[in-house]
Amino acid sequence: MKDFTQGKISKQIIYFAIPIVFSSLFQQLYSIVDSIFIGHYVGKEGLAGIGAAFPLIFALVSFVIGIGSGSTVVIAQYMGAKRMDSVKKAVDTMYIFMFFGALVLTVVGIVVAPWVFKLTNLPADVMPLAIDYIRIYMMGNVLFFGFAGTNAILRGIGDSKTPLYFTIIATFSNIFLDWLFIKEFNMGVQGAALGTIIAQGGAFITAIVYLNKYHELISLHIKRLRFDKKIFRESVKIGLPTGFQQTIVSFGMIALFGIVNEFGTDVVAAYSIALRIESIPLMIAMSFAGAVAPFVGQNIGANQMLRVKHGFRSTLLFTNAISIFISLLFLAFPTAILRVFTTDANVISIGTEYMYIVAPFYIIFSTMFILNGTLRGAGATLIPMFITLIALWLFRIPVSYYLSNEIGRTGIWWGIPIGWSVGMIISYIYYLGGRWKKAKIKMDPIPLELED
Repeated sequence: MKDFTQGKISKQIIYFAIPIVFSSLFQQLYSIVDSIFIGHYVGKEGLAGIGAAFPLIFALVSFVIGIGSGSTVVIAQYMGAKRMDSVKKAVDTMYIFMFFGALVLTVVGIVVAPWVFKLTNLPADVMPLAIDYIRIYMMGNVLFFGFAGTNAILRGIGDSKTPLYFTIIATFSNIFLDWLFIKEFNMGVQGAALGTIIAQGGAFITAIVYLNKYHELISLHIKRLRFDKKIFRESVKIGLPTGFQQTIVSFGMIALFGIVNEFGTDVVAAYSIALRIESIPLMIAMSFAGAVAPFVGQNIGANQMLRVKHGFRSTLLFTNAISIFISLLFLAFPTAILRVFTTDANVISIGTEYMYIVAPFYIIFSTMFILNGTLRGAGATLIPMFITLIALWLFRIPVSYYLSNEIGRTGIWWGIPIGWSVGMIISYIYYLGGRWKKAKIKMDPIPLELED
């Protein structure tokens, strides 16, 4: 468990963030490796199918995961205040909520998937593959949520290394299972989904065994779980806006796919590959945002606002430097990167076009993520939700739709950095206003017998 309320700020955040970055990158290898195997052994229709399934999966799980993120903030702030009994209650409450949320979403996902794909005019040759993938994938929700929740809890108490180890186990298991199910057993997209379920399930079980042996504070014993209504209300209060924000984003992704789908299978496949590639800088920015959130949470819990300010600046500078490097790399070698996923010349050409337009603007979304991570760590999650709503639904989607009608598919790509820019500018204005500093959770007084 890491105490962020003392010590050198930049060193603390970077050392804490690096395992999160690698954990996120390994996590992204799931979808990247899936896409590589599907692209070479199923074809562009398979690539388009799993690409179209992703935003719907994200839409279904993001609301529950978003609310769960509120528990991470609560855990971090209780840690900063040295309220260990409340930390344990928050952990138990999060596990219970995640379990029942996963069950509900499994049923909903299986039922609504065909309807959503029809609504967004997914090409006929892609739709059966997308449905097959998502139906199997949703069966692993309990395992996915449990694994994600465990990693979030560990980070909330200041441990970012252990989640990395579990994620590495899951990633290499998934690579082996992709080879086995897709290449050797010829199971196509169904094999990709099944491999992901087994890999994440194995990592989750490994994580629980480890926690029960070495981390009594956050161990998982089903018979000892306690659901705390007050902590749950506090977690929902903080996490609900994040849940809505992520749901808004996911529905926006579905809407964008609806625009992309009108241009046919090649464009859908190219867009799907581009999103996989773009997930690398995206996950790095999100990882540093995830690192700065518990740092901010603990220091706000300890009333150390100057450390919060310096932590934000250090994280922003480091993340922006990485984003610039990745932008230059993607602009220099777009074709070579795309060939890892497919040999289809037209798909590669469309993907290259996308990267030339979007890659120069990665610094914009990295800045936006660090701003929002700081706000969430403070518990001020409502405003970022509205900022996302404005940037996505009032700018990015309308601009992409309008420009796609005026100049073709490149208009969709130009709408993306425009939306990022709007979100970043509004977030920065709100950060400068300072009202987010008043969002600290209200804690009950420590009983007198515990103060000695």
